[in-house]
Amino acid sequence: MTINKNLLAAVLVAASLGSFADAKAASGNTSTAAGTAAATVVAPIVLTHTAGASLNFGKFTVGTGGTVVVASAGTGTVTGDVGLVPGSSNTADQFSLTGDNSRNFSITTTSGTITNGTKTMNFTTAPSAATGTTSATGTFSFSVGGTLTVTGTETAGSYTGSYNATVTYQ
Repeated sequence: MTINKNLLAAVLVAASLGSFADAKAASGNTSTAAGTAAATVVAPIVLTHTAGASLNFGKFTVGTGGTVVVASAGTGTVTGDVGLVPGSSNTADQFSLTGDNSRNFSITTTSGTITNGTKTMNFTTAPSAATGTTSATGTFSFSVGGTLTVTGTETAGSYTGSYNATVTYQ
């Protein structure tokens, strides 16, 4: 019985040592901590064309050609052999936007053409600013001027067309 007690004691010691070895090996191999996450949702930027506004190159005579230039402030001038008709009204186009408060953005505009039947004239545009910052209440307004190229072959009549203005958060 002494041998059985000794054998039993040896088995118990071996078994307990094995479980201690496993416990030591597992500690320090992994660790977990909580992280944080955050996000900020901004108000979408929305561009609106001002009702009734347009980039108006006014009334002019053609001659042998030149340009009609409308500044973003709305004043018109001509170059070359083009003449503004007295009393003609030149106007810059108008846009407003809403968006996130005090947010920076860029403004781009495209060129375009105005047509009257088969006759066309090309124009380029220039916004009053290439960049802006919305107000503390999230608003901003700007104007668009442009330069119309007159070739001297245009026929009399009204010409119309369009272009695009785009605002993008920076």
